[in-house]
Amino acid sequence: MKTAENNVVAEIGLVIYPDCQLAAIYGLTDMFRIAAEWAEAISGESSKRTIRVSHWQIDAQSDKMACVWDSHPDTPHRLSHVIAPPSLVQPAKMVPMKVPANWMSELYDQGVTLCSVCAGAFVLAETGLIDHRRATTHWAFAQTLSERFPQIEVAVENMVIDDGDIITAGGILAWTDLGLTLIEKVLGTGTMLATSRFLLIDPPRREQSTYSAFIPNFEHGDSQILRAQHHLHAHFAEQHSIESMSALASMTPRTFLRHFQKATGMRPTDYVQQVRIMKARDALELSNRSVDQIAWEIGYGDPSAFRKIFRKLTGVTPGQYRQRFGTQERVPNA
Repeated sequence: MKTAENNVVAEIGLVIYPDCQLAAIYGLTDMFRIAAEWAEAISGESSKRTIRVSHWQIDAQSDKMACVWDSHPDTPHRLSHVIAPPSLVQPAKMVPMKVPANWMSELYDQGVTLCSVCAGAFVLAETGLIDHRRATTHWAFAQTLSERFPQIEVAVENMVIDDGDIITAGGILAWTDLGLTLIEKVLGTGTMLATSRFLLIDPPRREQSTYSAFIPNFEHGDSQILRAQHHLHAHFAEQHSIESMSALASMTPRTFLRHFQKATGMRPTDYVQQVRIMKARDALELSNRSVDQIAWEIGYGDPSAFRKIFRKLTGVTPGQYRQRFGTQERVPNA
């Protein structure tokens, strides 16, 4: 006869660190419990397979990680996965995570799979284990992660990157994507899909570019480049040459290109595209104007070129974007 301990197919430890998102901690805990119920329903087995969930936090007296909650107490821990959840504060306000990072490193050496969600990547990065690897985080934190940990290849376009021994997930609610990914690994695709349908959430998404927004940097301290940026935002539909933009900044074209990329993190042509696509998103969300009309309004004489660029930057077509995020009634051929 199987015991409760023998039915455990994985133990997933959730790291509670200062200012972490507790909604992710409790949401994942509930998700894994629901998945176990569906695994039993699908298999028809009387003794169900289950996922053990434990919560871990720094013990103030010992300054070590300690278990503060356990779905299967009084049995020895056999962690298979550890997850660093999102943070509720910006990365700049996150305190050093030396104790959790050291604990995660020790577990990794014992064969435990390490995972992170959103800004949890900064906790995982302190282990040094994702140096020279591709990893993802929230699109708004990508530049900060790259600057703070330059050895990491930040792939912000991905919602989930699964390397087998290390798994990173993107947005602040991407804990649902990570949770379903782990459920599929340990309980099977059928259980993952059943859990997804029961919770009314999509199966794990692979990209977050559809949800990302362009956030221009105006705080770089270069007043000449700032002047050019303001002009581009005010006249985004016009054609801009490097010569005209460099003249606005009172620089030579070569100097302008170097300063612009340093200040904004991108080339002027890419910057103009981002501004235009930002305007296109607004129009698709808030109006029922046709895609062709929007393309012309934001500066694209060739609507097919606009569709190609839009899909490249967002991962979906303008029509798909409007269907997902539009607030106006749809009109034919829009």
